[in-house]
Amino acid sequence: MALLLLHTCCVHCVAYTVGYWRGQGFEVTLLWYNPNIHPYLEHQRRLEALITFSRSKSLLIIADQSYDPVKFFQAIAGYEAERCQKCFHLRLLRAAKIAKEKSFAVFTTTLLISPHQKHQLLKEIGEIVAKETGITFLYHDLRRYYSESRHQTKVLNLYRQQYCGCLYSEWERYSKAGRK
Repeated sequence: MALLLLHTCCVHCVAYTVGYWRGQGFEVTLLWYNPNIHPYLEHQRRLEALITFSRSKSLLIIADQSYDPVKFFQAIAGYEAERCQKCFHLRLLRAAKIAKEKSFAVFTTTLLISPHQKHQLLKEIGEIVAKETGITFLYHDLRRYYSESRHQTKVLNLYRQQYCGCLYSEWERYSKAGRK
């Protein structure tokens, strides 16, 4: 069975995704690396929900529990209009490097299940990072299973966030100015 490192953004995106990749014959290990998530308490709530879920499903998790939003802000500084591209690259590059370092065959991300993410951009960034690191990026459009994944975690009563994670998405979600 081939080893797959699954970059994980939140628990309700991981539920179906893990089952899908296991069904494809992979042994899945989760990676938590999300310096974009703001504020600190949000970062910790999402991580705690992921840890609870991973224990319930006997999943291994590699968790970078440090909270370092400076890396995110440095990556996007001056490129705020392209912040998603910069953020995807930052997180997928870290995933690929860890996958290579720990001898995983491939890597991918739970972001591929979210209908709220820029899918073509994710695919392009994943392929760029794969070329940069020599680790294969697995792409599959799982968006049609998003509701099912959310349903799986709802019954477990796990924390469910209301925005993508970064300060900008929080601002867009909650402020009238951000929605304009």
